[in-house]
Amino acid sequence: MAEAARKAFVCGHPIAHSRSPKIHGYWLKHYGLVGNYEAIDVTPDDFGDFAASLRKGRYVGGNVTIPHKEAAFRAVDRRDAAAEEIGAVNTLWVEDGRLCGSNTDAYGFAANLDDFAPGWAASSGAAVVLGAGGAARAVLCALKQRGFSDIRIINRTLARAQALAEEFGPVFSAHGVGAANALLGDAALLVNTTSLGMHGEPELPVDLDRLPGHALVTDIVYVPLETPLLAAARKRGLKAVDGLGMLLHQAVPGFEKWFGIRPKVTPALRDLIVGDLVAKAA
Repeated sequence: MAEAARKAFVCGHPIAHSRSPKIHGYWLKHYGLVGNYEAIDVTPDDFGDFAASLRKGRYVGGNVTIPHKEAAFRAVDRRDAAAEEIGAVNTLWVEDGRLCGSNTDAYGFAANLDDFAPGWAASSGAAVVLGAGGAARAVLCALKQRGFSDIRIINRTLARAQALAEEFGPVFSAHGVGAANALLGDAALLVNTTSLGMHGEPELPVDLDRLPGHALVTDIVYVPLETPLLAAARKRGLKAVDGLGMLLHQAVPGFEKWFGIRPKVTPALRDLIVGDLVAKAA
């Protein structure tokens, strides 16, 4: 008897823009697996019922994106250490009738830099993180895990940055946007986790000439792929890494959990998604 197709999903609101079906669809085809992965638009009002329904086993699991990551954190029966530390869930699976949750964003962030800037965490310099939202939490976790001992959080709302610094521990400090340029002089890494620099958003209020020549600049934004921050970094001769790899790598643990094979993030997969980004922007 043929094996039943395993079904997984990504849910969010809106969800039509998600590239996750293309990523997982590519892997399913590449590895010759029986299964499918679909996008489901779930409103915030409906998310609780949707999450509860997952325990019945229609899906083996799925991804959760904006605006449901915090709601998913509350809805699961069990969370792993990554989800607990980040305070949000982006990956779900069903185990013995229990809904389980993880967060793979910190893993995805670090794996992307491992690919394109090997040795990025070996420096003893400071890390500067722009933003204090949900995405910043994952980046802060990754930086702490990789051994950075001076991590500076910059945010327009200082109180939010202060709350994060207090929660995450003594290697973190909080600063307002006005202090950004003064904090770049000895930074080995600059990370943008805000929407600034996306299409229709203002550019970031930082002067990259303040960074040392060995500094690495990365932006978790991937639409556009080349943000103004990254373009300015390359123009100055700094190493720059875009955010697309974070999206690709964060998908790996979930696919392995649902379909039983740990997939590879390859140039062919990246080219597929880049092609989609270019087509949608045209």
